[in-house]
Amino acid sequence: MRNLQLPGRSPVHTPTAMASSSHPLSTQAAVDVLKSGGNAMDAAVAACAVQCVVEPGSTGIGGDCFCLYSKGGSDEIIAFNGSGRAPAAASIDWYQEHGISKIEVDTPHAVTVPGSIDAWSQLVGDHGKKSLGELLGPAIAYARDGYPISSRVHTDFVNSEALLRASENGAEIFLPKGRVPAVGQMHFQPLLAATLQKIADHGREVFYTGEVAHDIVDYLQSKGGLHTLADFAAAKGDYVTPISTEFRGYQVHECPPNGQGVIALLLLNIISGIELDSADPITVDRLHQELEACRLAYAARSIYLADPDHSEVPVEEILSAEFAARIREAIDPERAVEPPVDVDLPRHEDTVYITVVDKDRNCCSFINTVFTGFGSGLVAPKSGVVLQSRGMGFSLDPNSRNCIAGNKRPLHTIIPGMVTKENRVVMPFGVMGGEYQAFGHMQFLTRLLDYGLDIQQAMDYPRTMVDPFTGDVEVEAGVPEEITEKLRRRGHRISAAKRPIGGSQAIWIDWEQGVLTAGSDPRKDGCAIGY
Repeated sequence: MRNLQLPGRSPVHTPTAMASSSHPLSTQAAVDVLKSGGNAMDAAVAACAVQCVVEPGSTGIGGDCFCLYSKGGSDEIIAFNGSGRAPAAASIDWYQEHGISKIEVDTPHAVTVPGSIDAWSQLVGDHGKKSLGELLGPAIAYARDGYPISSRVHTDFVNSEALLRASENGAEIFLPKGRVPAVGQMHFQPLLAATLQKIADHGREVFYTGEVAHDIVDYLQSKGGLHTLADFAAAKGDYVTPISTEFRGYQVHECPPNGQGVIALLLLNIISGIELDSADPITVDRLHQELEACRLAYAARSIYLADPDHSEVPVEEILSAEFAARIREAIDPERAVEPPVDVDLPRHEDTVYITVVDKDRNCCSFINTVFTGFGSGLVAPKSGVVLQSRGMGFSLDPNSRNCIAGNKRPLHTIIPGMVTKENRVVMPFGVMGGEYQAFGHMQFLTRLLDYGLDIQQAMDYPRTMVDPFTGDVEVEAGVPEEITEKLRRRGHRISAAKRPIGGSQAIWIDWEQGVLTAGSDPRKDGCAIGY
């Protein structure tokens, strides 16, 4: 339990149902759906749609989605991969012939076919109780009638201002009167409201074969993109088989590749064999061990992770005890090492995560993203759809498993999580923050299960992260300077984190007491609400 005399927030405890997200309007929308008879899937989709309006720098209907779902709290977890694919015409030969050696954020080549609307449609149709049209209602209202800019959202606007100014359509929508909207200022997205209303009225087809698809494809082609209407018509997310590992007597479930959930599980396997050095997770030995595990696990990510429909991804080997042991043995307890391989992947930080548990203990772990802040910055002119930049997740190295190819999905970072024990879900959870997410799953779970922090404290504690591109280490302000200095002596190149590292939400289920306990990350604007 936290010290109540110090600033902070307590976990939220409720008996019936709970939702937690990174924006209060999103969480409230989820609770409203639950109270009106919807289930956890309905509530998560409604909440996500709201966030696609009120957190436009982090997510949008021009992005992608992954989901883990449990019916009634069973450990038979349903996993859905709603990540989009490269255009059919994309090939490494085409990029080489056109002198493109890197996929830049603000180009049409960064845009993959959005998977979110298809994912929402399938998930609600298969597992929800309400129609997609009804669930889009709150988002439509906020886009049409306006919503106030919150503190973290304002910061995200500021960080993406240059990208937005360079975008003719993006500047018009997101820089009203030529300025970043102030905290508390009302903001409107009438084009997006109209698009959401069309989807509500006519379903997913208007987005993938109708006028919205035409608007997006015409715009991307005008910029030199390879996208076609056939690419959009072929868009379809997939149910996939979740992967898992045992950690401290619990089973931790993730979506399989092309997402990096396998790396989160690898990190748990590595850390599970390292003895705790104290009752506090913020010690020089513990942080050193975590950071070195991160360097080596992310090197494996760079080598192996890709779309398994196009490349062999040795998931079973990566999750083996032998693989984790080899990495653990490679950690020098006294010295940091440089990243062992070149990493040909983009930096990114923007995503939203939502978790919901309903009165019947259906559990939803849901994540949606446009990749970098405001995605590619490209906004379809008639529909107001911000287009993601997931194509940056591809490599342009012909020898890479993750090399771009037609109809291929890129390496994905967004990873919903679910924890089970004794055949029941005990916690849907997720961590935001681009590269941090796999490492963040490990940090959150070990602080909760190894160190006994409560669900909110496990999020509140200061974070660290290795930049997998440079080997530099970012440290949040809460890490004592004495520990930071000792890490420097071990060879870590330390700098103060320029932005909060990631975000997170989680809901713990106490089956015996019938109580739900939730946390919501203070690095975001959101909250947990239940009843």
